Amino acid sequence: MHECAMQTRRQFGRSMLAVFGATALPHAVWSSEIVHRNISAFSLRNWKEHFENLRHGAILADINQRTLHFWSEDESRYLVFPTSIPISPELTRLGRTRVVGKRVNPDWRPTASMLERNPDWPSYIPPGPDNPLGTHALYLSWQYFRIHGTHDNRKIGRPSSNGCIGLYNEHIAVLFDLTKVGTQVMLI
Repeated sequence: MHECAMQTRRQFGRSMLAVFGATALPHAVWSSEIVHRNISAFSLRNWKEHFENLRHGAILADINQRTLHFWSEDESRYLVFPTSIPISPELTRLGRTRVVGKRVNPDWRPTASMLERNPDWPSYIPPGPDNPLGTHALYLSWQYFRIHGTHDNRKIGRPSSNGCIGLYNEHIAVLFDLTKVGTQVMLI
């Protein structure tokens, strides 16, 4: 039996970084007519279908596939990560934005509408192991929207957020190091 077939879903999701992120994919692999798939059914994407250029790099969050794609500015890195997505269409924002800030060990304050939906939530959670933003956060130009880690790995691969895109803490740490303020982001 193939090694990946024997892994749990969580182990496989984490191994995606090793499969797609450890080496740069050759530029010749890309064609708008070819769709590459791995055994988990994640589609590899061509950045040219979504961005005019890679100035400052590019991030594509695909809500339907529950994946995040990252391309470095110099095209040497293409990474694919499994994600959590918003719990409902009303909380889902699609379109173009950009990274406007980065924070290691972010604190978290739920919005008024989150507290209204979840009155038992605290109004503030300091950085630490129980923080819903995980170990790293990328702040987007859309107020209250983030790409961040998670303290609850069960959320990855599921609709479980209040609008943000969540990654395993190990994955957001890698993305955080590669992402610049100004990186263009698109949610589809």
